[in-house]
Order: sequence, then structure tokens, then C-alpha cells
Amino acid sequence: MGRKVIVAAFLTIIGFSFGFASDNGSAEVEKRAAQGDPAAQFNLGVMLYKGQGVPKDLSKAVEWFERAAGQGHTGAQVHLGMMHDFGEGVSRDTGKALEWYMRAAEQGSVAAQWNLGEMFAKGSGVPKDDGRAFEWYRLAAEQGDEMAQFKLGVMYTRGEGVPKDIAKAFEWYRKAAAQGHAQAQFNVGLMYAKIDGVPKDHVLSYAWFSLAAAQGIEKADAGRKEIALSPAEISEAQELSSDWKKGEALTRKGAAAGR
Repeated sequence: MGRKVIVAAFLTIIGFSFGFASDNGSAEVEKRAAQGDPAAQFNLGVMLYKGQGVPKDLSKAVEWFERAAGQGHTGAQVHLGMMHDFGEGVSRDTGKALEWYMRAAEQGSVAAQWNLGEMFAKGSGVPKDDGRAFEWYRLAAEQGDEMAQFKLGVMYTRGEGVPKDIAKAFEWYRKAAAQGHAQAQFNVGLMYAKIDGVPKDHVLSYAWFSLAAAQGIEKADAGRKEIALSPAEISEAQELSSDWKKGEALTRKGAAAGR
């Protein structure tokens, strides 16, 4: 299931990062692509992949992605990796998928770094290697990818690929939670309430549980009910969660600030 999420997320990124041509503009994209413009080659590949403005043709999409990828276009490299990974328009070949992901990842592509992390974590087409998975996730996480940040939290919690470290797990969960990752928000709430090695703060726990519950995490509502707070503390927690903005970690005023 995780691999499917990556594909969907990647296509969304493409859609917002590169302007698709309309039916009237497809000729201009094709002209620029034929002239060697890597961005146009990539866009034409996406159009052929999705059947937008031109008939859908996965084999031709691969050809245009290859032209753009050969010129160093990271989006094309990632998409080629994906197509080889899932056998779209080409025979499934995880070796070629790995090669294209690597080329893109080395240029800093978050999508490629994440995909490599997934391949090594799950042993998909490569020997399972939690240490290598961790390193690729870490590179993506350090660029702000919330899924990779959450993954690091999980790996530090379980001691997968790295020594178990609750403080570091909390740090990465908190970063993902600040970006709106629902499960990370629940985990931060749980850690504030129950986990040794994390400063106890039931107000912050309640507030993070509230944010997770608002995103449909059912166990977060149960978590709130287990916390004993005064009316004033409940009011403070509710204010924290209602005032929260994506990208911000919850902090309390006064002596509790900075936790």
C-alpha cells in the first residue's frame, strides 16, 4: 500500500510543478520537445502518460522521459524509475528502477530518495537493508518530507537500521506532526502522555491528540479521554489545537514553553 501512495503523491507533485499543456498547446510542447528542451520532453512524457492533450501511450511516454532523463531532468528520472518499478510501458525491471532512482536521488530528488528508502526497507527488488533504507529516508526527511520524517521516527522507535533512540524518534515525529502528518500527531500525543524519555505534558498530549482526531485517527479521541486535566488545562489544550497552523510545533506559554 505504501508504494501506491508514493505513486499518487508523485503524480500530484508533477501536476502542480509543471504546467500541463491544453489541447491547443500540445503542438507547442511537442515542438519544444523535438528541439531538445528537457522540460518540454518531460511534460510531453507526462501528457502521454496521462492521456492529457494527446492519446495515452505509455511506450511513447517512456521514450520522452528517457530523452529528458538523459539530460539530467530529475522528474523524468524518477518517473522512469517508477515505470520500471511497476512495469508501466516497459517490462518490470527493478534493477533499472533502482538505477533511475539513484540518479535522481543523487541530484537531491526527495521522491527518489523516498522510493529508494522504500525499496531497501521492504526488500523490493533489492536485498532488504534497514541501514540503507534509513539513510535514504534521512536525506528525504532533512529536505522536509513529512512521510520520511515519520518513517525515521518509526525506525528510531523500533531500532530498525539504527540504535533505538526514543528522544530522536520523538524529534522526528514532532517534525512530521508539525507538517500535519496525522499518525505522527497521535504518536507525539502518546509520547507526551506515556513514554519514558519524553517530558510529560498532558496539555500538549491532549492538544496533539485533538489534531490527530480531527484528521480521523479514532484512537486519538480515546487517548484524550484517558488524560486527567483541569477545566483550565482542557481550555488551554483546546486553544493550542485550534490556533495551530501547519508548519508549527505546539508550544505552551510561560514555564512550559519550548517543550
